[in-house]
Amino acid sequence: MLRTPLLMAARSSVCRTVVEAAPGTGALVSRYVAGTTQERAMPVVGALVADRYVTLDHLGEDVGDAAQAQTTVDAYTRLLADLADAGHAERAEVSVKLSAVGQFLPGDGEKIALENAREICRAAEAAGTTVTLDMEDHTTTDSTLGILRELRVDFPWVGAVLQAYLRRTEADCRDLATAGSRVRLCKGAYDEPESVAFRGKREVDLSYVRCLKALMAGDGYPMVASHDPRLIAIAGVLAEDNGRSADSYEYQMLYGIRAAEQVRIAADGRRLRVYVPYGDQWYGYFMRRLAERPANVAFFLRSLVSKR
Repeated sequence: MLRTPLLMAARSSVCRTVVEAAPGTGALVSRYVAGTTQERAMPVVGALVADRYVTLDHLGEDVGDAAQAQTTVDAYTRLLADLADAGHAERAEVSVKLSAVGQFLPGDGEKIALENAREICRAAEAAGTTVTLDMEDHTTTDSTLGILRELRVDFPWVGAVLQAYLRRTEADCRDLATAGSRVRLCKGAYDEPESVAFRGKREVDLSYVRCLKALMAGDGYPMVASHDPRLIAIAGVLAEDNGRSADSYEYQMLYGIRAAEQVRIAADGRRLRVYVPYGDQWYGYFMRRLAERPANVAFFLRSLVSKR
């Protein structure tokens, strides 16, 4: 019941002002965001790569002009250089939202986003790591996959994200389950209409399993993004059934969620990558995490009425 209002609030400037001013926000946000700056996020990365892998997201989306998009590009290129200098590039990559690098700017938005993504990919290649293109709401899917195809001409290692709640995704998984293709499968975190997305949990879970079967049976590199113990177990069975070695796929979880399970999976000899967001544009990401974990909502609402 709370998911739709929370996702609507994620796009509200009024709600953002209230949330950012709430006295309890900082403590809750810090559970899911590694810091408002790269300098604060880097020690988190250093600790995680001791036993896990990392993908870093410089938070931001829907930039308003080309200068803002370039600022995002500059942040990523600096991050990638610093990952290399710190010796983390072998175990840490970056995730990029194309809307943050210009995808929906008027006129040549897709062209701008493609060129900006190319610049980030060149920096990743120089650092010795990779890039994964994040997926946003369903209106971005065709554009994002089109840009992915263009990038893979020169950078075949660029990763894709597919969302199991979209009705089209099983077919997209079959199309992308090719040799060398890195595909992160998640459930999806946006409020989508029933015409394009499954709405019920059971339907989404069943779609996730169908998509996972296509990826595990293919020649690509599946990235299983889920915190659901049942889906994680199913992924392991499918990997074994398809004769996959431990280094031919990976599990992914969000920073701040099921940390003990992350450690357990890594200690079991399987690859576990942590999605680590950072930056001052945390609001939209934070609200989507609240929508996924309603237990945090009561804590957060209490903070709104607490004394400052």
